[in-house]
Amino acid sequence: MRVAIIGGTGFVGRYLVDALLDSGHSISLLVRQGSESKLQQPEKVHLVHGDLSNNESILRVLEGCDAAIYNVGILREVPRKGITFESTQYHGLVSTVDAALAVGVPRLLLMSANGVKLPGTRYQETKLHAEEYALNSGLNVTVFRPSVIFGDPQGSMEFATQLFNEMVRPPIPALSFFSGKDLKQGAVVMSPVHVNDVASAFLAALQNNECVGKTYALGGPEILTWKEMVSRIAAATGRRKWFLPMPIALMRIGAALFDWLPLFPVTRDQLSMLEEGNVADVAVLRSLIGREPTAFSVASLEYLDK
Repeated sequence: MRVAIIGGTGFVGRYLVDALLDSGHSISLLVRQGSESKLQQPEKVHLVHGDLSNNESILRVLEGCDAAIYNVGILREVPRKGITFESTQYHGLVSTVDAALAVGVPRLLLMSANGVKLPGTRYQETKLHAEEYALNSGLNVTVFRPSVIFGDPQGSMEFATQLFNEMVRPPIPALSFFSGKDLKQGAVVMSPVHVNDVASAFLAALQNNECVGKTYALGGPEILTWKEMVSRIAAATGRRKWFLPMPIALMRIGAALFDWLPLFPVTRDQLSMLEEGNVADVAVLRSLIGREPTAFSVASLEYLDK
């Protein structure tokens, strides 16, 4: 099968490329000039240079393909550079869907996010609007909503690496976020999912017509608190950490004042989503990939100690 990928040079995208190539699929990939150096096997990929603002390049990358994967998302906007949730997560998807319909690509796999809703944060709303546009387009669509994704970033940034750099490596206590007034009852919880398992889910759905029209929430085998995740990262890197309880309400005050600064660690929207938690039933992922998913364990976090 020939598959077009929009968003194939970032953290998850490179795993998608490798999984598809290893399974015998051919790939047409939209890349910015120079980004091809991020790929492990660029010589095996048909490269089309361009970006989401260029409809012609989107048409070219989709031409002759049997399916398309839209794997574009950002965690933080940079409006002065034209990087917004609306432009990347919604309008880019709309352009891709319209181009797929124009050139006759019947199948679309969409990377969304767990917890999208309306009303919600701008991140959540644009992801949800993209889902709705895709599912109502007439294409054969499958949507994935992963929890936080971890795994060797291969030079990019991912969840566990960011926590290591911001919470574990500094010689100060790590923050243990909680909502409300009770540290235990208000603990932030997530079900981290390994990037290889996410790539396997995409591959499985691509080859299974029963996945058409469905939306899958992808979560790993454990529901962990913020403190448990940071503790495992510390153990994987041979460190011990003290924790400072931090109410999200207090962080929100700081974000209201300073989240416009690029170096401020979180935005108000990110804190809102953190407070909501990010949990998905592992049975969904297990059923899709036909094996036990990888846990967020000391062994699976060894890449942090390189």
